Amino acid sequence: MPMQSTIFDLAATPLPSNVPAIRCEAHGDAWLRLAEKMRAAGSRLLTLWGTDDRDRDASFCIRAAWLTWEGVVVAEQRIADAEDPSYPSLAELFPAASRLQRAVYDLLGVRANGADTRGWLRHSGWPENVFPLRRDFDATKQDAADPEPYPFVPVEGDGVHEIAVGPVHAGIIEPGHFRFSVVGEKVLRLEERLGYTHKGVAKLFQTMRQEDGHRLAARLSGDSAVAFSWAWCAAQEFLTQTACPPRATQLRALALEHERLANHLGDLGALGNDAGFAFGLTQFSRMKEHLLRANCEVFGARYLMDYIVPGGVAQNLPQHAVGRLAALYPLLDEGTRAMRAIYDEHAGVQDRFRGAGRLARDCAEQRGALGMAARASGIPCDLRVDHPWPPYDALQPRMVTGTTGDVAARVQVRFDEILESLRLCRSLLQGLSHGPVCTEVLRWAPNRIGLGLIEGWRGPVMIAVETGANGTIRSCHTHDPSVQNWPLLEHAILGNIVPDFPLINKSFNLSYSGQDG
Repeated sequence: MPMQSTIFDLAATPLPSNVPAIRCEAHGDAWLRLAEKMRAAGSRLLTLWGTDDRDRDASFCIRAAWLTWEGVVVAEQRIADAEDPSYPSLAELFPAASRLQRAVYDLLGVRANGADTRGWLRHSGWPENVFPLRRDFDATKQDAADPEPYPFVPVEGDGVHEIAVGPVHAGIIEPGHFRFSVVGEKVLRLEERLGYTHKGVAKLFQTMRQEDGHRLAARLSGDSAVAFSWAWCAAQEFLTQTACPPRATQLRALALEHERLANHLGDLGALGNDAGFAFGLTQFSRMKEHLLRANCEVFGARYLMDYIVPGGVAQNLPQHAVGRLAALYPLLDEGTRAMRAIYDEHAGVQDRFRGAGRLARDCAEQRGALGMAARASGIPCDLRVDHPWPPYDALQPRMVTGTTGDVAARVQVRFDEILESLRLCRSLLQGLSHGPVCTEVLRWAPNRIGLGLIEGWRGPVMIAVETGANGTIRSCHTHDPSVQNWPLLEHAILGNIVPDFPLINKSFNLSYSGQDG
């Protein structure tokens, strides 16, 4: 269903996307007025980013995207002051905007007025007065800056002390710094410092061509490769008016649900282990391994980095695939239900899960929670249900939510989503269309913007691509729901004890890499 052509008295135009989307210009006071209307309407800030358009119209452009009940609204503000570019901050209305605005300044040098001025992504990787997303930036001539202290917000009082964790962690986990202010073991405040895995992908996209973008998109966050590569391909296909074959869209959905299954199975095992129940880890690891081996047999790889390609998928299912998967799904269903009964009845596990890391619904709504974390706090939001795109528009996915917002709720949501994903996989397998699995994608027209928005296992992942001439990429912004959800962890840990942090952290299992961009 197309969105209305005007939004809050601003002229709007349709935006190529796999979900209903419009864009509008909101200059001056209209920027904040629109944000206030969005807040009043219960819309969620999806992302915020900026581009350097001085080569085209002597301005910078700041864009904000909101997720509404009708679809996505993208507002644009042009900033002509090249000497001191700035725009009104959205952080008071949408707290999730704070880190996005800090990232925009680090990368583009456009500041949000009255907002947090601390750096976010730079980490002394380049000088403070150098901005990598400006058109005149030359990476070959830049040196790293000297290290500088980061001004964490202090907490004072009798008996208060700090515990610094990270940024280097045990094993292969990616870097992130956590600064705890505690009394005894009770946490009074947690402040995160992230951005260590910033890879410069926005600049790298500008060096690539249209036909190669999906490969980089798939590697933005390894555990969400299917979601990000589908988001890229959706944007490219709608920009070029390419119709993906029905069988290809069904195979994409099958791959996406397999990605959801793999992550939930792995995390449920890790959560059991963190609660001192190693049996849960071994059983869920066994089930995840069965799934990954099936992936390799039917999709060609254990982790599907390169399965989704522009116009469809990289390969058709082999002849034995339907039978192989039809035998797998009942085993995963039976195993998941058996482990759920054990988790629910295990007093020690439930003692660790219940009440730990509680995120109340009002806090989750105020802080802009997205995806699984939001659903566990009782917020019904799932793009597959709210704005279903093919083939989900024919599958009728069921919304899964919790109520208590604690570790136990996030565990229960994972169990329910596994069972629902298995139902969707069986439905997809039984109703597979015949025909090709890929079609040709034509060259896109320059100076257009397209969106791809896919409900990954954590929540909605988005890619906004702006086209250049001759199949080049003028700009590309990528967004992982971890950006919104990392600050939620700072609230969920309050009042808990420090030893519960690994368990609470794992119940969210947010991406360092995905949020850094």
